[in-house]
Amino acid sequence: MLLAKPVKKVFAKAFPSRLPNLKDQIANIPIRHFNFKFSPDELDVKFFMQKEWATAYFAALSIFLTYGEELVIETARHHRDQIQDPVLKQRLTSLIGQEAIHSKVHEEYNETMIPNNLPVQLYRFLAEQVFNHTFLKFPQPLKLSMMAGIEHFTAVFAQYAMTHQDIFNHSLDEKTRALWLWHMLEESEHKDIAYDTYQVLSANYPLRISGFFIALITLGLGVGAGALMLPFLRRPMNSFSLSFWKEAKGSWDLLFSRDNGVFGSSLGHIFDYLRPDFHPNDHDTTELLEYFKKELLDPETGTLTPYFVKAFTPALRM
Repeated sequence: MLLAKPVKKVFAKAFPSRLPNLKDQIANIPIRHFNFKFSPDELDVKFFMQKEWATAYFAALSIFLTYGEELVIETARHHRDQIQDPVLKQRLTSLIGQEAIHSKVHEEYNETMIPNNLPVQLYRFLAEQVFNHTFLKFPQPLKLSMMAGIEHFTAVFAQYAMTHQDIFNHSLDEKTRALWLWHMLEESEHKDIAYDTYQVLSANYPLRISGFFIALITLGLGVGAGALMLPFLRRPMNSFSLSFWKEAKGSWDLLFSRDNGVFGSSLGHIFDYLRPDFHPNDHDTTELLEYFKKELLDPETGTLTPYFVKAFTPALRM
């Protein structure tokens, strides 16, 4: 199978030394459906290493990312018809399907936070204002750049989570653990699709970096501000709780330590995106993916097996 000539020309310009091997690119990215049957009684507000403030970042991320995923879906659908390469078009369909299921399942999870006094409705309102009045009004080329930037950050988080699996083993909340491991698996699985789509249709470096910084501000400052306030909105007495403040340094280290923090130890990976010749597959997660597919999806012993419903791979259309 050959790339259509116009696409091949753009790829050659964008990646002169690594034109994709289509035998490796034929999509084996299934759209998986799950039913986690979340229960408010099972939710652990200290799920992440038993630190409330650190867990608050993941709670805020779960709320806000549903809006980011809707932007990715809308943008990917808009640009899919402009792609001439049938393999990349198929992979885009897989990306759209996986992100749609992520959004659906995280909305179900977010509903369980409401009875636990987390400010889901407030954060939904704030996210709607931001997305409706800013991001969704961006011109499509900038949306495409932002989509690639968002997918880069989720790929970084995914690689961190898969190489630090133990961070999810300090809680009895098995469904939250399964949710994040499944999400991180699929973010790593489709990490190069948005980027490749951007390179094919634009490959404009300054525009790519603009999308990166918009994603950085959104996921760093926006979600970070939500996480910062969440424990106090959930329980105002946390402001006066000695045990909460004793925990605060541990939460900071879990997120920002240069040695092992989610963000602190990932700075090199995050800002590697600024390289003009960057590609997501420069950070190889092939072995990690194979390991986690086995651990999570094995029909007998997989962590996700009790919640699995069905899966299908979109057809390749010539």
